[in-house]
Amino acid sequence: MSFVVIIPARFSSTRLPGKPLVDINGKPMIVHVLERARESGAERIIVATDHEDVARAVEAAGGEVCMTRADHQSGTERLRKW
Repeated sequence: MSFVVIIPARFSSTRLPGKPLVDINGKPMIVHVLERARESGAERIIVATDHEDVARAVEAAGGEVCMTRADHQSGTERLRKW
């Protein structure tokens, strides 16, 4: 079965601003999420983010990024673009 994974990664979350870039064992959280998604066997993995620093971290890890607007209110709204 072929499937795509889209990971919403909002930088300015209200409970933990900058959450996608929080360091966990020497890597940003978003890179850990990307690595787990790769284990799923997805045909394509896209990180949807509103922040250049998150995009850079994902691209440095060999991931694909889709830049979204910063005014989305939720991850679901960020994904509606697709």
